Amino acid sequence: MSVRANYANYRGPVRDRVENFHGNQLVYVMWERHLLFCAPLTFLADPAMTFDAFLAEVLTPALAPHPESEALDFAEAQWRLDGETFTPRGDASLADNGIGHKSQLRLITPRLSDLADAAI
Repeated sequence: MSVRANYANYRGPVRDRVENFHGNQLVYVMWERHLLFCAPLTFLADPAMTFDAFLAEVLTPALAPHPESEALDFAEAQWRLDGETFTPRGDASLADNGIGHKSQLRLITPRLSDLADAAI
């Protein structure tokens, strides 16, 4: 049996609009090649939070379960923001770094090899 999508007539409420998050925004983060996390992680973050604070208070604890997290050095990391090469400014806010509602950050750590060397 075939399925026919009815997108043209759909009028449901959009529930993930930035206005629905009380001053916060959604930020997606994907750690490249580290598929213990099978999809980008989604975080609720204050756009005024500095990038360094986001790393220390939000991202580091979230990545802690990964066997390579202790070897992760954000100073060596490469970043992509919404598909473009990105060099974050640690002392600038997420908003000032151009990280908006539902932006996707990709964390690239060439020195780390995912689970291949984790001995699990």
